[in-house]
Amino acid sequence: MADAHTVDPPFVGKFTFEIDGTTIGAFTEVSGLSVQIDVEELAEGGQNAYTHKLLGRMKWPNLIFKRGVTDTDALFEWLMTASGDGLTRAGNKVTPRNGKISVLNAKGEPMRTWTIMGAKPVKWTGPKLAASSRDLAIEELEVCHSGFRSTK
Repeated sequence: MADAHTVDPPFVGKFTFEIDGTTIGAFTEVSGLSVQIDVEELAEGGQNAYTHKLLGRMKWPNLIFKRGVTDTDALFEWLMTASGDGLTRAGNKVTPRNGKISVLNAKGEPMRTWTIMGAKPVKWTGPKLAASSRDLAIEELEVCHSGFRSTK
C-alpha cells in the first residue's frame, strides 16, 4: 500500500509529452486519458434476482493534444509518416511509437507519468485563422493507441 499521507494534487497545467524518449513539448490540454471495460450481462435461467456481469475487452479512446502553434512542425511531420509520401517511403507500414505524458510538480519533476503504447497519429487540426479574432492559434493532434500504464 502507498504512503498514508495526503499529497497536494499537482497543478494540471504543467505537463510534458514525449515520443520514444524525445520531448515534443508542453501542451495546454490533453483529453482522452481514460479506459473503459466492456461489460456483458448474462441471464441465468431460474435466477431472477440478478444477471451475471462478465468483464470483457478494454476500450482506449483516442488522445487529443492541444497547444498553441510553435515554430516546430514535429506533430504534423509525425502525422505525415502515417499517410501519403511518408507512408510510401516507409514501405506502406505505420510504425507505432511509445510516448509518455508526465504531470510535473512545483519543482518541475515528474509526479505521475502515463506511458502510452503503440501510439499512431490519426488527425492533425491547424488553427482557425480569422482576422477579427483575438484567440490563440491552437493546433491539435489526435493519437490512437493500444493502451497506457500509469507510473509514479
